[in-house]
Order: sequence, then structure tokens, then C-alpha cells
Amino acid sequence: MTNSANIKSIFILFALALAATAQTQTITGKVVAIADGDTLTVLDANKQLHTIRLVGIDAPEIIQAFGDKAKNSLSDLVRGKTVTVTNSKVARNGWIVGKVTLNGRDINLEQINRGMAWFYRAYAKELSQGDATVYEQAEARAREKRRGLWSEPGPLAPWDLRAAQRGQSAETELEAASSQIVGDRDSKIYHRSDCPDYSKVSERNRAMFATEAEAVAAGYKKAKNCP
Repeated sequence: MTNSANIKSIFILFALALAATAQTQTITGKVVAIADGDTLTVLDANKQLHTIRLVGIDAPEIIQAFGDKAKNSLSDLVRGKTVTVTNSKVARNGWIVGKVTLNGRDINLEQINRGMAWFYRAYAKELSQGDATVYEQAEARAREKRRGLWSEPGPLAPWDLRAAQRGQSAETELEAASSQIVGDRDSKIYHRSDCPDYSKVSERNRAMFATEAEAVAAGYKKAKNCP
């Protein structure tokens, strides 16, 4: 084998090792807040706050039927408890997207089992093949048993609602979902995703808003260097 081939092999093995490490990165902490049926906040041992978006599921928006019930379900499962988050990725808004487990129990899956969330097929590739299969089967069972949101005919999927609110296609909505407003709790300044300091707000100080109007209503002002 040539030197260049050896170097290439070493590089590939190193890259695979890095990928494996990234896939198994975890956060352990206490759940201190529940935003809705698929989003929560964890406080780790270093007193750092992490906003967690449960991977592979999409719960009803708060304004939808079962929105509050989905939030209360997640709160009942994990609020005030110490959970482990297996990190799938970090979204552009700084949120961690991952699986939440409590004593080995898959909380993402439990929300689907209870009929409090859809299996988010558009992001199935962020799950292991095993989890994707289990989540899909769990949704089918919840639908068959008419649990939770499936107790009503033709429930509107939250991604369709968000797309309709923006006047966009569902495909465009997927891209827009991560383009939210981030506020700095200390300065009370907010930044859009196209503002130069959007990514500079520390995770500990972040306050996330869906719209600028929501940020203003919360007492935040737009950063002066935003276009």
C-alpha cells in the first residue's frame, strides 16, 4: 500500500471516529421548563441552560386542539426530573435537536404513544433506522386506538399549519422553521437570523421568539445593526 493510500485510510478512520463521537454526545440535566409538546429546557450540572427540540416528533402548536394537552403531557413526563439528551444536531437557532430519555425511557416515543405528537417523517433521516421504524409504528397504533389528537377526525399537522401561516409550501416551511428570533435576556435586544450578531448570543442568555412582534411584546428591542 502506498503512503498516500495509508494517509487516506488514516484520514477516513479519523473522520469516522469523529462522527461516532458526535453522534453519541449527551447532555444530562434537570428539566426546568416546557415550552410545548416537543420543546423543553434543561439545566445541566454547570448551571447552563439548553433548549431541546425533541427529534423525530412534531407536537400540535399551542393554538391547535391538543396543543395545551401535549405540553401538559410532556410536563407530566419530565418536568423537574433529570433526563439525558442524546444530541442529533444543533439547529441554526442554537437549539439542540435530540432524543430525551428518562431512566432509559424514550420520551419522544412516549409523546407519540400518547397521541400527543406526530412522527415527523420529514426529519426521519435524523433518527436511527430502528427509531424511525418504532416511531412510525407507534403513530399507527395511536391513530388506530384514537388516542389524544387522533380522537378527532382529520387533525391538522402542525407543519401544515405553520406553512399556511407563512403562505408557504410545506417544503419551504421546513427551512423556515429554524429561522426564528433570538433575544438576549441581559440586554433585552433581539436579532433576526439575518442579523450579524444572531449567533453571538450565548445559549444561557437566549430567549427564542417566533416573530419580531412576539419579541417586542416581551419587551425586547431590535438590534441596531440588523439590516
